[in-house]
Amino acid sequence: MRKGAFLDRDGVINRSILVDGVPKPPVSILEVEILDGVVEAIEKLKENNFVPVVITNQPDVARGLTTRREVDSINAFIGGKAGIEHFYTCFHDDVDQCSCRKPAPGLILRSAKELNLDIPNGFMIGDRWRDISAGQASGCPAFFIDYSYSEKPPETPFTTVYSLLEAVKIMIGEPLGAH
Repeated sequence: MRKGAFLDRDGVINRSILVDGVPKPPVSILEVEILDGVVEAIEKLKENNFVPVVITNQPDVARGLTTRREVDSINAFIGGKAGIEHFYTCFHDDVDQCSCRKPAPGLILRSAKELNLDIPNGFMIGDRWRDISAGQASGCPAFFIDYSYSEKPPETPFTTVYSLLEAVKIMIGEPLGAH
């Protein structure tokens, strides 16, 4: 069984757009910027029998600010640039109370079942409390990329890192100074 590397999208794979200290997703491909080290991190994951899976909340669809088609286009663009095949997206907002919107673990559990992934020996990486809570609820270790957003922090336990690449190196046992 392969291990799951469950990754939030905005702030982990691509740069979030900050508005008053709160991260927002890109609304078009033109706004997508893949973060430094992401392609290398994805390659290292694959080399070490991890399957990278993006687990992303995109509530702006439910809010009428973008379309599902635009989000799917952005996911496909990011996947092509970063070498990621699997995207699981929640298009709901909090009021929908669905099981797929983080902090609920629904998308992690569904992707693990559909892709035959080992959750406990995998990990979740995110930049918001919802990501960390979803990882914890699914039973996998969580890594928090701390950008000091103007929102509540996640609850422990988690490991603080400053990039996807740093988290991946920790998970595969590679020294942090090594390339």
